[in-house]
Amino acid sequence: MTSSNPQALHSAIYTGWVSHQRLQPKLHGFRYQLFMLYIDLAELPTLFKGNTFWSFLTPNLAYFRRKDYLGPPEKSLDSCVRDLVEQETGQRPLGRIGLLTHCRYWGVCFNPVSFYYCHNEAGQLQAIISHITNTPWKERFAYVHAVKDDSLLFKLKKDFHVSPFMPMQIDYQWQFSTPGQELNVHMQNWQQEQAMFFATLKMQRQPWQASALNRMLLNYPWMTLKVILSIYWQALRLWLKRIPFYPHPEQPANRGDES
Repeated sequence: MTSSNPQALHSAIYTGWVSHQRLQPKLHGFRYQLFMLYIDLAELPTLFKGNTFWSFLTPNLAYFRRKDYLGPPEKSLDSCVRDLVEQETGQRPLGRIGLLTHCRYWGVCFNPVSFYYCHNEAGQLQAIISHITNTPWKERFAYVHAVKDDSLLFKLKKDFHVSPFMPMQIDYQWQFSTPGQELNVHMQNWQQEQAMFFATLKMQRQPWQASALNRMLLNYPWMTLKVILSIYWQALRLWLKRIPFYPHPEQPANRGDES
């Protein structure tokens, strides 16, 4: 299934870049290349079949470990996603669910954010879940965005502490695209109607093939370790610039993560 007919798969590989740009109280920015997997949850159990270096649930150079994702690990990821959307919006998605994420590479997995694209039976995008993990606490929190009138622009209040260099009193504005040949996410942080921070993810789709997956391991070695080290490196740069530090506040229960 990984190579015989990749065009028949909804799953795909995305490559591109992510950038952060801080505007307040001082300018600070960075950009780096990355790849992510777009995994159709219905296809997941057989996606890595026949690939020596990739596997589902079984430890390997690269593998999908259930515990790394939303909800309690003893419950299916598909059910956890549908239950959360129904709980937050009152409507259960009955179509395909696509997960944009990192797997566990060389024993290391860290996803600052994974996105779940939830469709209805007609194939239309019904909701998006942004499942966030903070550093260094590794707490998780899920924002559920209900799609209304085909708009993929969402405005919301910050409910979860992510960076010690960003206050809680933030208004978010997040813009998504539908996962197609291109996949884009643009996030803005606002405080008292003043823009503070932008983050952009811009990626191009590649077919799901075993050879392409293996090439990703060569082209992006230690992908998730690179993410972790980049976070701490940028934190050091912010500290050296004397950006204000905000202690970890009391948090609500981790929504979408009961593990």
